[in-house]
Amino acid sequence: MNMHQGGVGQSGEQEVVTGLVCQESDLHDGQMKEVSVEDQKVLLVRTMGQYSAIGSRCSHYSAPLIKGTLVGERVRCPFHGACFNVRTGDIEEYPGLDCLPTYKVKVQDGNVYVSIDKKSMKLTKRMKEMCTVQPDVKHTVLLVGGGPASLVCAETLRQNCYQGRVVIVTRDGLPPFDKPKLSKAMNVESSDILLRPHDFYQQHGIEMWTGKEVVSVNPAEKYVKMSDGTSERYDQLLLSTGCRARPLGCPGSDLKGVHLLQSYEDAKEIHTSSLGQRAVVIGASFIGMEAASYLSDKAASVALVSPTKYPFEKSLGPEIGKMTKEMLEGKNIKFFMNNKVTEIRGENGKVKEVVLSDGTVLEADVVIAGIGVIPNSDFLAGSDVAVDSRKAIIVDKFMRTNVADIFSAGDVASFPLTIRGDQRVNIGHWQMSHAHGRVAALNMLNKPTTIESVPFFWSVLDGKSIRYAGYGEGYTEIIFKGKVEERKFLAFYIKDEAVVAAASLMFDPAVAHVAELMARGTVITKAQAQAEDLSWLQM
Repeated sequence: MNMHQGGVGQSGEQEVVTGLVCQESDLHDGQMKEVSVEDQKVLLVRTMGQYSAIGSRCSHYSAPLIKGTLVGERVRCPFHGACFNVRTGDIEEYPGLDCLPTYKVKVQDGNVYVSIDKKSMKLTKRMKEMCTVQPDVKHTVLLVGGGPASLVCAETLRQNCYQGRVVIVTRDGLPPFDKPKLSKAMNVESSDILLRPHDFYQQHGIEMWTGKEVVSVNPAEKYVKMSDGTSERYDQLLLSTGCRARPLGCPGSDLKGVHLLQSYEDAKEIHTSSLGQRAVVIGASFIGMEAASYLSDKAASVALVSPTKYPFEKSLGPEIGKMTKEMLEGKNIKFFMNNKVTEIRGENGKVKEVVLSDGTVLEADVVIAGIGVIPNSDFLAGSDVAVDSRKAIIVDKFMRTNVADIFSAGDVASFPLTIRGDQRVNIGHWQMSHAHGRVAALNMLNKPTTIESVPFFWSVLDGKSIRYAGYGEGYTEIIFKGKVEERKFLAFYIKDEAVVAAASLMFDPAVAHVAELMARGTVITKAQAQAEDLSWLQM
């Protein structure tokens, strides 16, 4: 039942639509329900005896939040782990950039009513208010790298009334874009993957310099040098240059037709050159497996070569690795495991064959390598900015490097991970880069904030999503719920009698709930993971 109320606009139309959505007794504390006001779906939540209402779809990829998990005063998206405050609608954990709309709730005579302003009836997300640059503010924050860490840092600065210059410098030809899509949907249009439209940067006074690469940093004089010979001064600097794909080291890796997947242009080129051709993917990494899955119905044939027995053997374990291999074998992908590429042979400068360590020779027109990444920190040589043995930039919990006014964020950073007792880690997760950018910005503004996010990532194979939360390195045991071979399972990774990570397929919102418990500092014991009763997971 809907009823109308509120002020009258100039056209005589009602400005507010109010709907009776449920009885006060319908929900208990800690419960949520998707309701409708006219055609607008709303997430109705009851916490601590009070009702609140927010947009029903995650601002990242529009997942229905009713399928997510509610812990305390925030709801976590079941698909990719973004979190929203149920009272304010504000985004509190990533991925995604925007908040959710909030709606007025009134409880009267045992009935619960939700009111929506007609002007915002169709809005599914809300951008936080931002200021813009003021020319008389003589202060510059320079953000090196065009990923989500730089973008979230820039937006957080503007959301917190910073009115100096904000400059993003990226060697990419595009402003920040949705990079995880590149290995999952290579033939996507560039306009469809931009995180913000071009005019957004102008509107909020964010200078966007594409196609420019920083080649050195001078902390004493506070400037950076570009590859085109120009230099730029800064007052505060963010290094969020990400990682680059590790190149192949075998003979023939420079032949035409050998690809690394790094940029939008790479994805387009791999897609176009693979159509109806024989593709060989080197490496059973997430990138390699997603690329193989994508090409399975586009290339004439797809072969995948890896030195391990199963894909993801180290990160997800042999059982899940075996299942993912079988999933892709069902798509006619041929696997050559326990094998290395010793040589790529060509004809007239173009790929013709891939030679394996066991003597197998694979015919190939296109080769895609997904054999790991290298942090982009070479430009810091001589700058005194500390890097670790892998060349990742070392930061503290405030995303500060060892050099004053220089911060680092994203895939290039090595940071202390709260859920592992501040063990220093380098994690290339899309979600984590967003969180790093926010924390760096707040600390630039002298608003002391530490990085507390729980790692969360996902991979799409054959249209199905594997979700993962936590940090499983060094796990000694895996406890399974459901059946891996039936492709419906939840896996708990155990170390020192506690759950350190969880992975799932078709078991939502279990991983989102595990992430939320970890975020609250809850220790999930091995005994809990072993128990038949999973009610603590809100399944």
